[in-house]
Amino acid sequence: MRLGVLDVGSNTVHLLVVDARRGGHPTPMSSTKASLRLAEAMDSWGNLTKRCADKLVRTVDEFARIATSSGCAELMAFATSAVRDATNSEAVLTRVRAETGVELKVLGGVDESRLTFLAVRRWYGWSAGRIVNIDIGGGSLELCNGVDEEPEVALSLPLGAGRLTREWLPDDPPGRRRVAMLRDWLATELADAGAEVLKAGAPDLAVATSKTFRSLARLTGAAPSGAGPRVKRTLTATGLRQLIAFISRMTAADRAELEGVSSDRAPQIVAGALVAEASMNALAVETVDICPWALREGLILRKLDSEANGSGFIGGADDPRTVGDADNPVSVETSARNAGR
Repeated sequence: MRLGVLDVGSNTVHLLVVDARRGGHPTPMSSTKASLRLAEAMDSWGNLTKRCADKLVRTVDEFARIATSSGCAELMAFATSAVRDATNSEAVLTRVRAETGVELKVLGGVDESRLTFLAVRRWYGWSAGRIVNIDIGGGSLELCNGVDEEPEVALSLPLGAGRLTREWLPDDPPGRRRVAMLRDWLATELADAGAEVLKAGAPDLAVATSKTFRSLARLTGAAPSGAGPRVKRTLTATGLRQLIAFISRMTAADRAELEGVSSDRAPQIVAGALVAEASMNALAVETVDICPWALREGLILRKLDSEANGSGFIGGADDPRTVGDADNPVSVETSARNAGR
């Protein structure tokens, strides 16, 4: 079947059209992106501005039409950190649904982590053993660890590259002192999270997902995207430290000239590199493999699995997966509906 996945993130809105079937490899057919920078369009009360909401509605409507003209049998639409964090998220979601007919589901951070882990596990297979995965978004950082398709530990922290750039590195280029301060702060912030993730067991394979990691790997010598998704790409702690020393002295405009860094990502790549470094240190890994699959592929795979058991694309009434603590579990569906309130 042909599916559309509409991802409303902190930086971009991304429509991925794939041909997919249960037990098969999802085949990308087209990819359409628009840079909305939702996380930067909050007012002083934490609301998405009307101008930003207008742009979101227009973009969702346009992308939904593209999905229809592309022959998609279904459009899975979801929003992550920026919409999740907005004080007026419910009003914005209601408006999107009323004006476009598209119902955006807001994913909780733990949902993001678990679905990304599913994609990573399917990509590397059972022979990879225990996997830890790091995913850096614009608003949040996800960490997880497990030996099955459902991670034993899944965390989401408000340590995204865009968020930290706005809060810590407003100058261009960022000052050396601010970079050092953020580096020290991240080490402290991630110490407990790293220990919690590793409590489940030492990894046989350390993996990283997200555009931030793909850019960092490319900047340290990994193969370009044109070489295809199956080329092995890695990022080392040593290479990352050397890269940070280089790019932290550059302006965003100069960083945008580097191969593998888009103009949209250039302003926040320094903060992203610092989060990557701190995460790898906290998890005691020297090298991460870059996985081409992440959240969108995880949603597609979960959808195909759910079709077989009759539940929804994230989970269903009979779905045993839960988020929350052991004494007060919350269903994935409920978490998605209530996120951002």
